[in-house]
Amino acid sequence: MPATTLPSRALLRLAGEDVRGFLQGLVTSDLAGDLPVWTGLLTPQGKCLFDFLVWDDGDDLLLDCEAQASADLARRLSIYRLRRNITITPDGALAVHWSPDGQQGVPDPRLPALGQRWLAPPEDGSAEAAWLAHRLDLGVCEGRAELGDLLWLECNAAELNGVSFTKGCFVGQENTARMNWRSRVNRRLVIVPAAAQGPRTRMLYPDLGLAVEHRRVEELGSLPLPDWLAPAV
Repeated sequence: MPATTLPSRALLRLAGEDVRGFLQGLVTSDLAGDLPVWTGLLTPQGKCLFDFLVWDDGDDLLLDCEAQASADLARRLSIYRLRRNITITPDGALAVHWSPDGQQGVPDPRLPALGQRWLAPPEDGSAEAAWLAHRLDLGVCEGRAELGDLLWLECNAAELNGVSFTKGCFVGQENTARMNWRSRVNRRLVIVPAAAQGPRTRMLYPDLGLAVEHRRVEELGSLPLPDWLAPAV
């Protein structure tokens, strides 16, 4: 059986007083409905600090985030916690699992074609290489190296179900909502064929011959955009 564990992901457990209400006022997606959802924690200017998936586990929430960013995310959330009776701790008993198909888990909330995702105890082996190739082939970006410091809508968040314009306030909402209302997303993150670093490259994956680039919309005309992104640009 192919490996399914994603070692580059970690889980933070939020427990305590109304954790869903606490996070609802901070992140870009609506947590009032079914979980998981993909969401972002932004700067007040609407730029991406962290992206992650939110799962429910009884009264607790589990944040499926980059392992390398998990400590920084926990510290950032602790700033907003103030005196609320909420704990934010790593959960090493569970791991994030992924499969490109099958019946286990649930479809990725960003894009069903990304495959199935679920939480379970870690297993031997890694699905990391297969996941990376699959994700990039579908034109989906994630993580601080690819998204960090960019305006959330430039990260294709609206097209990937990563923002709600009806849920109410969240950090960075004003600029994000203004961009949406004006229909002005001047730049986009895209995956392009590349063998070397270019002036717009944010991440290069030489083994796959691909790069993540931040390009102006008017420069995208000759690129083969994924079906989920093409109508928006």
